[in-house]
Amino acid sequence: MHMSTRSLGKQLSEVLDTRVFRALAEPARIDVLRTVMIHGPCDVETIAAELPQDRSVISRHLQQLEDAGVLISEREGRRRLYRIDGPALLQTFERIHQTIKNVVASCCPPQK
Repeated sequence: MHMSTRSLGKQLSEVLDTRVFRALAEPARIDVLRTVMIHGPCDVETIAAELPQDRSVISRHLQQLEDAGVLISEREGRRRLYRIDGPALLQTFERIHQTIKNVVASCCPPQK
């Protein structure tokens, strides 16, 4: 069953306009994410020591990544540790992948 072009466009637009993509569109947030991947769970000071931005800027990036479901944080004493929310991130990308597969199958079947 083929969907209308308008419906496909809306579906694709919705899946590509996610908080995850908006959060990852900023190169500095990719650097924050990379730092957390390398160091494992870490606090803002550890991350800020690796990057050129001020601690307050890093904190804002961490909050945006957490709001988007890329990172999760937990208190450890006086520190807040950030780590990648792997299951949630994987689920988001699987949903995006499936939506794109459905759109491509409906709008752009392979040429024979």
